[in-house]
Amino acid sequence: MSNWIEIAKLEDIPPLGSRVVKTPDADIAVFRTRDDQVFALRDACPHENGPLSQGIVHGTTVTCPLHNWRIDLASGEALDPDEGCTHTYATKVEDGRVYLSI
Repeated sequence: MSNWIEIAKLEDIPPLGSRVVKTPDADIAVFRTRDDQVFALRDACPHENGPLSQGIVHGTTVTCPLHNWRIDLASGEALDPDEGCTHTYATKVEDGRVYLSI
């Protein structure tokens, strides 16, 4: 069963930017793409736990600021040639508000 929590207005997350939601289990990076899609990943690159929230968003991927690993925002999977995965979280936008399922 999902536990949806409201985390921000969509306009509070800049296009191609992110916000961090702190939870008892992990920091979660919430990303907004240029076309207002919203994705959420554990804020840790699968390579060396780099802060994905500080990475560069392009399309539906984010590039880790430490070693340039590219992570798919939808799946959390590292893109070739790298291998690994970070946890994803469900998001939804309703009436201009962003919700996260944890």
